[in-house]
Amino acid sequence: MFQHFIIMRYNDDMPKGRPTDSPRTEFGTRLVELREKRGLTQSQVAESLGVSTRAYAFWERKPVALRAEQIAKLADIFEVSADVIVGRNAPAPKRNGPKGKLEKLFEVARDLPRSQQEKITAFLEPFVNEHASA
Repeated sequence: MFQHFIIMRYNDDMPKGRPTDSPRTEFGTRLVELREKRGLTQSQVAESLGVSTRAYAFWERKPVALRAEQIAKLADIFEVSADVIVGRNAPAPKRNGPKGKLEKLFEVARDLPRSQQEKITAFLEPFVNEHASA
């Protein structure tokens, strides 16, 4: 007889927009991550680019071919290089926590004289080449 209704209020933690039917492209995923990192909405990015929100939303979802000036503008908006926009030379995620034993050894080895570095390389290179392909 009595129906219970749940009233939901919109807040910033709720997902926005319509869910996509297909997975995003790598490029689209990069755009979303960069946009969210800067705290921008699709509308804000679209306005800065001089395109419609719908057009920009399409860029985040489907394969697109952008002009060089559009990629440069995206790089300016997100404050990254164009290489990051296109997925080349994306910065490696920074590790948190203590340095590993091997990393500490390499830091010490970096300060050794060149002749000693060459001895380390002569030993280490064949070992790494043999085991890296395994």
